[in-house]
Amino acid sequence: MARESFGIGPVRVRAGTSRNLELPITRLVTGADVVLPVRVFHGREDGPTVWIDAAIHGDEVVGVEVVRQVLAGLDPKTLRGTLIAVPIVNVLGFMAGDRYLPDRRDLNRSFPGSRRGSLASRIAHLFMEEVVAKCEVGIDLHTGADRRSNLPQIRADLDDPKTHALATAFAAPVMLHAKIRDGSLRHAARERGATVLLYEGGENLRLDEYAVEPAVTGVRRVLAALDMVDLPDDPDHPASVECRASGWVRARRTGILDLDAHLGQQVTDGERLGALVDVWGRTLRAVYANRTGIVIGRTEAPLVNSGDAIVHIGS
Repeated sequence: MARESFGIGPVRVRAGTSRNLELPITRLVTGADVVLPVRVFHGREDGPTVWIDAAIHGDEVVGVEVVRQVLAGLDPKTLRGTLIAVPIVNVLGFMAGDRYLPDRRDLNRSFPGSRRGSLASRIAHLFMEEVVAKCEVGIDLHTGADRRSNLPQIRADLDDPKTHALATAFAAPVMLHAKIRDGSLRHAARERGATVLLYEGGENLRLDEYAVEPAVTGVRRVLAALDMVDLPDDPDHPASVECRASGWVRARRTGILDLDAHLGQQVTDGERLGALVDVWGRTLRAVYANRTGIVIGRTEAPLVNSGDAIVHIGS
């Protein structure tokens, strides 16, 4: 028997096909519609329903390219299960190159949302009802915040066996056991029973290849682990470094940052990572690691104030 078609929004997608659709969000003052772009791959054979999304923060462009490359390698005729792809969730922020929505709300603190709430709340509600509610697994793609870069990493509840297994399959350089924040997509989706991996990699407003390639490969590995696709023999790759905690080294003085630490570097507690200098190059204060671990994030800002986060170390 043919697999039943898949309903989303106002359309149904036949088994063995893919389809693009637009879910209405709001209207601009010009009268132009703002829509949530969605593409559905509905396989011929039964399997899980999974979503992949990017640009919940409008300045995070790495995930958009990851989604494009993942979809380019999929064939709905051979896919087992269904994949829902949303390459740009925060459409208004993405068009402006801004992390937030026009009212300065953080979309990733607005889930599960409300049909009659703020704009952020309405987008969150739409995403939950049309995407998350139909899926068992989700992959949420992010990058570092403004002027911060992140080592490719999975952040997830590693105490959950299914989540841990999928994070292991993704095989990013690092997987970090991360607390779930209220209002985040990860929190709201978990409350609905979904297993969610949050990917971090690269810097905002940049297409960092070092962050794109591991994410594309990692998503494909997760789909293979769920038996949705067949992958050619995966060459041996290093297992993820599992970090159970992390913390930021903060500036002890205001100055110009001369940072030697790089992403992925193994450091020991008390190791010198760089220095804060004045305009003449005189050292004001050395920067030291506050724990033993691996550098999973760093600031890219040359000027820092006392108290600013400089280096993120996973232990």
